[in-house]
Amino acid sequence: METDLDRFDSRRSTVYANRGVVATSQPLAAEAGVGVLREGGNAFDAAVATAAALNVVEPMSTGIGGDAFALYRTANGDVGAMRSCGGAPEQATREAVRGRLAEDATMPDVGPLTITVPGAARGWAHTVAEHGRLSFERVLQPAIEYATEGYPVSEIIADAWAACAERFTSDAAQEAYLPGGSAPDVGQTVRLPALGETFETVAREGVEVFYEGGIAEQIGDAVQAEGGLLTAEDLDGFSPESVDPVMTTYRGATVYELPPNNQGLIALEALNVAAELDASDYAYDSPARVHYFVEALKRAFHDGHHYITDPNFESVPALHDPAYAAERAATVGETAGDVSIGGPGLPDEHSDTVLLTVADEAGNVVSFINSLYNGFGSGVVVPDTGIILQNRGASFTLDPAHPNTLEPGKKPFHTLIPGLVEFDGSDDGEDWAAFGVMGGFMQPQGHLQVLSNLLDYEMPLQRALDAPRWRYTEDGTLALEEGLAGQMGAALTRRGHDVRVLPPRRFGGGQIARRTGDGTLSAATEPRKDGSAVGF
Repeated sequence: METDLDRFDSRRSTVYANRGVVATSQPLAAEAGVGVLREGGNAFDAAVATAAALNVVEPMSTGIGGDAFALYRTANGDVGAMRSCGGAPEQATREAVRGRLAEDATMPDVGPLTITVPGAARGWAHTVAEHGRLSFERVLQPAIEYATEGYPVSEIIADAWAACAERFTSDAAQEAYLPGGSAPDVGQTVRLPALGETFETVAREGVEVFYEGGIAEQIGDAVQAEGGLLTAEDLDGFSPESVDPVMTTYRGATVYELPPNNQGLIALEALNVAAELDASDYAYDSPARVHYFVEALKRAFHDGHHYITDPNFESVPALHDPAYAAERAATVGETAGDVSIGGPGLPDEHSDTVLLTVADEAGNVVSFINSLYNGFGSGVVVPDTGIILQNRGASFTLDPAHPNTLEPGKKPFHTLIPGLVEFDGSDDGEDWAAFGVMGGFMQPQGHLQVLSNLLDYEMPLQRALDAPRWRYTEDGTLALEEGLAGQMGAALTRRGHDVRVLPPRRFGGGQIARRTGDGTLSAATEPRKDGSAVGF
C-alpha cells in the first residue's frame, strides 16, 4: 500500500474522560494501557503495559533491550522520577574500542560496540512493584498477545521499518524482523514469536532471568559473538534509580525534567532564557516570536551538549539557574547568533523513541519513555529471543578531554526526557499534565514549543501538538514545517537564519495526558505519528 506520509489532514480533538486516559504513538499500544486501567490497574500499570506493547507493535523505536525513564505525580501528591539506563560495559575502554576499529577511529553510531546495559526490563518491573496495583505478569499480557497472535502494521511504522531494515545483517535479526525477507507492508499482519516467548519467560520467572539468568547469558553470548564488549556479568546487579527531578517555573507553571545524564537541563535553560527575552510577548504568528525562542534554545543546546554527562564521573553545572539564563539572554540580538550546538560524542539526529502519557481518576499522572535510540538500535538481535539491543553507547566520544568520554560503567549522555508540568491557577493546586516530544535533539525544543503553546498562548492540548514546529539542527540550519514557511521563513531569513523546509516526520512525536482539580482527564496525541489518545 502506497502511503503519503507528508499529508496530515485528518482532524483530531482533545480526548476527555473520567476514569483514565492513555496517549501514545500506536493505537494498539494505547488500547493495551486502557485495558489495564479497565481491569483495575492504575496509571503506572498502564504505562508499563503500553511500553511493553510498543516493543511489539513499534519495534524499531523501543524495546526491552533499551532504556526506560519516567516522571510522575502520584495520587498522594509525590513528584518523582525513575531512571533505568545502564552504563558502558566494564571492558569498554577507549583503547579497547580503538583496538577493534582503528587507532584514529571515532565512536561508531551503530553495531555491537555501541551496546550499553539495557535498563528497560528492570525499569518496567520497578515501576509496577513500587507504584502499580497489578502483577508484573498481568501487565505484560497485552504485549505477549500481540507478539504471539500477531497484529497489522500501521502506516508510519511500516515506513520506518523499511527505512531501518538494512541495519539487520545477521541471520538472527533478519529471521526475527524481516518476515519473508523484507520489511512488512502497511496492514500486513506480523507475529514476533521469539519476542513473545521472551516476555512469557520474564512474566513467569521474574525480571531476574533477564539480568542474572538464562536470558542474560544469551545477551552476553550474542554481543561477544558480534564483536562487542558487553558480557552477562555487566547485566548482573543492574538496578533502576529513583532520582530527584530538576525544575523551573515558567509563566507561573512548574516544569519538571530529568537531571543529568539526561538532557532535561537543556529544556529548562531554554525556557528560562526565553522568559528573560520576553519571547512570548510577540504574537504567535510573529517571526520575532520564533527568532527569540530559537535563540534561547541554541544557547541551551550549546551548554547542555558540552556539560551534560554522567554526574558520577563529571560535575554538571546548574544550567537551569535563572541567574545563568539572564547571562545567556544578554548574548541574544535581533539577528541569528553563531552558536554551535554540536560537539564530540554526539551522533546524528536521526533517532527513534516512544513516549506515552497516562492519567487516572485517582490522581496519578505519568510520562514514560522507552527507546533503542536509533531505529532498531545497534542492529544486534539476540538469537531466539527477539531482543534488539540499543546503541546508546554511540553518544560517547573517544576524546579523553570531553566530559562525555567513554569509560567503563559510565552512563552516556541521554536524549530521553519525559516531562511533567503543574499548571498555575487551579483552585486546589491539582492541575497536572504529563507530556513530552520525542525525536533525539528535537526533544527539548519540542518541550519548549509545546509548553509555550499551552502556557503562553493557552492552546487546547491537541492544538498545542498540532501547531507547526521549527527545529534547529546540528548543521546550523533552522528547519520549518510547511505550515510555518512562506512569509515566516522569508522574515527569519532576513534575521540571518539559514531556513529550510522539512517534512513533518522530522519534528518529533508528542503526547499529553492531564488531570485537572475537578477530576477531569484529558489527552492528546501527535498528528505526525500513527498513535491515538484513548479514554474511558
